[in-house]
Amino acid sequence: MSKPFEIAREFEVESTPEEVFAAITTGSAGWLWPSEYEPEVGGAAPFGATITAWNPPHRLTARAEMPEGVHGQTLNQLDHLIEPREGGGSWVRYVHSGIFVDDWDNQYDGANRHTDFYLHTLGQYLKHFSGRPAAYASVDGPAAAGTPDALERSWQALGLPADAAQGTAVDVELPGAGKVPAVVDYRDRYFFGLRTGDAMYRFFGRNHWGATVGVAVHDFARGADGDRLGADWTAWLGRVYG
Repeated sequence: MSKPFEIAREFEVESTPEEVFAAITTGSAGWLWPSEYEPEVGGAAPFGATITAWNPPHRLTARAEMPEGVHGQTLNQLDHLIEPREGGGSWVRYVHSGIFVDDWDNQYDGANRHTDFYLHTLGQYLKHFSGRPAAYASVDGPAAAGTPDALERSWQALGLPADAAQGTAVDVELPGAGKVPAVVDYRDRYFFGLRTGDAMYRFFGRNHWGATVGVAVHDFARGADGDRLGADWTAWLGRVYG
């Protein structure tokens, strides 16, 4: 049965509203995935959406109506409100709303938890890589990466300490990069993230929602290539879950 949903977050960052707005509209490969916005009300937005509010650097709203229930939804809207914070930085309110058409609890739980991970990655991008172009890759594991312990198997395959919490410095062997120093910048039972001096590696435990573990890479190094990153991590996932 179709049912509306709303996921809202408010947070503060040290970046200016201009930097936040740029990250959302032109720098999304650095923390989410590559997106394009036609900069005007009525303009095109990702996934077939239409821009209903465009007021740089303070407001961006994009709305998509999908009568056929594409991606399990008939309506999807993303709204961003960005205001300057007294003393510097920005206050941001993000609202994701719409209508899920089936499996509501599972879809809402997945979207809700992904929101925290994505917005955390936005904060990491703004703090460490703001304005830098990124090569992006996103790959999903094979069917064997859908078991209940699949995300933990990725953690173990990287040789990471079992008790390493968010904020822990580690040395880790990464496909295509070799052994590098990194920071565990995010970790819970659903996701974990690694940040190096040149890249962010995001690990998604989508096995918790009926899919498979996925990996996304945002690489800011000069000469980084998204196709090569995708091939390296596809091969790695194949080895881990083969």
